[in-house]
Amino acid sequence: MTINTELIVLHTTKFGENSIVVHTLSKEYGRRSFLIRGAGKKAVMTLLLPLTILEAEVIETSKSTLYTAKNLSSKHPLMGIRSNIYKNSMTLFMSEVLYRTLKDGANESGLFEWCEKSILLLDALESDFSNFHLRFLLEFAVALGFSPEARDLQPFVREHYPLVERLMKESFADVMLIPLNGPLRNEIAESILRYLEFHTESAINIASLKVLRELFGA
Repeated sequence: MTINTELIVLHTTKFGENSIVVHTLSKEYGRRSFLIRGAGKKAVMTLLLPLTILEAEVIETSKSTLYTAKNLSSKHPLMGIRSNIYKNSMTLFMSEVLYRTLKDGANESGLFEWCEKSILLLDALESDFSNFHLRFLLEFAVALGFSPEARDLQPFVREHYPLVERLMKESFADVMLIPLNGPLRNEIAESILRYLEFHTESAINIASLKVLRELFGA
């Protein structure tokens, strides 16, 4: 059976000589991996960059739980992201958080739609997005069904809770303009990641956080 679907790329793993397993998020399947055959071509690899939103055909078969995805195309060009080293690094961080946090089969209601909206918002921003990943982490916690309020979050962010509360509750535009120095921004990100680790019972070791630290002076 063939299903037309949309997939958000989270991570890729080489499979054999010419194939790749792409780990994705979709409305129909939630967090799921698919096999892409003949993926060594440059054009295909360009489609598999972190947080690319794909349109694809999925071939379901009873012979394997690893379904095949084919006829891939990009739903959105994301030129605002791909042409900006800072945004590219941010999508690397965001995709790694999603990949390491979401378990196979996870399919929380509205998660795909929220993730797609976040990607397109980052793509559209022309400036003032250094705090984007902090707002993303907090909104991700809500999308997973957690409630990052004072009693729940303060043990992780400690003295930074008043600032984190602003990051949660102020308008998106205002949050992007909150002045944070690099070390503080990094400390808050790591604190929220610890919060997510605790609630998802996942070991979230985000290597790309180091890249953000260097690019944004964190």
